[in-house]
Amino acid sequence: MGLFLFLTVVQALVAFVLVILVLMQRSEGGGLGMGGGGSPGGVMSARGAADFLTRATKWSAVLFVALAIILAGVAVNASGTRTIDDSLDRSVTEPAGGATEGVPSAPSATQAAPADDPLAGVSE
Repeated sequence: MGLFLFLTVVQALVAFVLVILVLMQRSEGGGLGMGGGGSPGGVMSARGAADFLTRATKWSAVLFVALAIILAGVAVNASGTRTIDDSLDRSVTEPAGGATEGVPSAPSATQAAPADDPLAGVSE
């Protein structure tokens, strides 16, 4: 359970970073963090920042999807039981009050299967 909780917290942080990165990118209407002026050259020019944000968004998305797959696997291993529960009670009881009118009866085990039944002869 400790690993699952740790990965869930990391997943939430990656999701938060991914949302912030997407909101900071320049859209056709102008991004949240890209408006205004800035130095025309250098690493943090409009093009350099856009390239950085694009790459960071791509790797954050890859990390998000990878963590989601890992979390699904950890959740199955942590909570999944590998045995089949065969404790279902299959005994047939009468309805309350003994009223059986209008209730179709279950076929008896000794009743012969129709000749055209494809499952005839198949045991449970």
